[in-house]
Amino acid sequence: MSYANILVSVDLDGATADRIRLAAGLARRFAATLTGAAAEKVPAPTLVRDVQDAERQERENEDEVRAVLEQAQALFARCVEEGTRTDWRPAFAGPITHLVEQARAADLVVVGRRGPMDEPPGALGVPPGPILMEAGRPVLVVPPCIEHLRGARIVVAWKDGLEARRAVSAALPFIREADQVFVASTGEGARYEGAEDVAAHLARHGAPVTTHLLRTIVSDGDELLRFAQKQDADLIVMGAYGHARLREWLFGGVTRDILQRSPIPCLMCH
Repeated sequence: MSYANILVSVDLDGATADRIRLAAGLARRFAATLTGAAAEKVPAPTLVRDVQDAERQERENEDEVRAVLEQAQALFARCVEEGTRTDWRPAFAGPITHLVEQARAADLVVVGRRGPMDEPPGALGVPPGPILMEAGRPVLVVPPCIEHLRGARIVVAWKDGLEARRAVSAALPFIREADQVFVASTGEGARYEGAEDVAAHLARHGAPVTTHLLRTIVSDGDELLRFAQKQDADLIVMGAYGHARLREWLFGGVTRDILQRSPIPCLMCH
C-alpha cells in the first residue's frame, strides 16, 4: 500500500504551520494529494428581538466563521510548497465531526499532539483521541515544533491485537524505506514471540529489523518512550486504545501516555 491522500487538520494555533509542512513533505514523498480540513460551527443567534434580527445575527455569525476559515486556508496555502497537489475542505460544522467525515477518503490523517503542556485546541482545533476512535483511519499524531518526518528509525510498539496489526500495515510505506526498525514489546513470553513473528513479516518487506523485550520499571508508556529516545527513533508505530477508552483515561494507559507526552511523531490505529 501507499498513501494517495493525506488529510491534515488545520487550525490557527502556533504549532499548525509546522504540522502542515510535515504533512506536505509526506505528500510530496509519497506522490499523494494533501487535503487540508478546517471547520467551525456557526453560533446560533442570541437575545433575538424579531425575525429580522435573527437573520442579521445569523449572517454576521456566518461571516465571522467564514473569515476564520479563510485565515486557515491562507495558512495552509503558505505552508505548502509549489507543485504539491492539494485540496481544501472547509465547513460550517464541528471540527471533530468534519475531520472524521473527510477521513473517509484519506489514507492517513495528520493531527497535532494535545498534551497538558501543549496549547489547547482553539475553535478549529481537534484533540487526537476522538479522531483515533472515530475516523477508522491511521492517525499520525505530531508534537509541536516538528516540521519534517523521514521515518528513518522506527519503533513498532508491539502488543498482539487488532489495533497493533492495523498500525503495522498502515505504516508499511514508512517501514519499507526505514534505515532501522525496532519491534519492541513489554511483558513476557507470548508477547515477545509475537514480536519475532512481526519482525520476520517486516523483513519480508525489506525492512532491517530487530526485536526487543523491554523491562518495565515505571510504566509501559515511559519505557517505550525511553527506548525510542535511546534508539534515536523519529517515528513510533502502535495500536491505540486496546483496552476500554474510559479505563485508559481513568487509570492511565500506554495510549494516553503517548498521546500526551511523546516528543516523537506517532502513527496509531484503533
